[in-house]
Amino acid sequence: MKKLAILVLCISLFTSCKNDSKSNENIYQDDDLTLLKGEFVYYDGAAVLQTSTEIYGVFITDKLEELNKQAEAFKNSKTDMVTVEIRGKVTQEQDKKILWENKVDIVKIISVTPAHNENEGLVKLGS
Repeated sequence: MKKLAILVLCISLFTSCKNDSKSNENIYQDDDLTLLKGEFVYYDGAAVLQTSTEIYGVFITDKLEELNKQAEAFKNSKTDMVTVEIRGKVTQEQDKKILWENKVDIVKIISVTPAHNENEGLVKLGS
């Protein structure tokens, strides 16, 4: 639970630092599937997809595991985000594990690319 709280805090900080004028999100709905593009992270049993306007909790499924394997190629650390484009079923139904209002069940992985690094050239102190 502590790690989930840390993940939520990190994502909250990340969203507060983002440029809100950025509109690189593609949302297209067809046949109960929604096309979503945004930044994805899966860490310690919690997965989140952040678009330019919404945050989605991601259901833990085989497709999520497949997406995470593809994302690993672009990460320097376990908590790095990657840009993904997926098609999935979006729901707002209550869930015991996912506390985000919006949730997505990944049906198809379209693309996985490195996230735009706003901290490129930033020197980290400590470990």
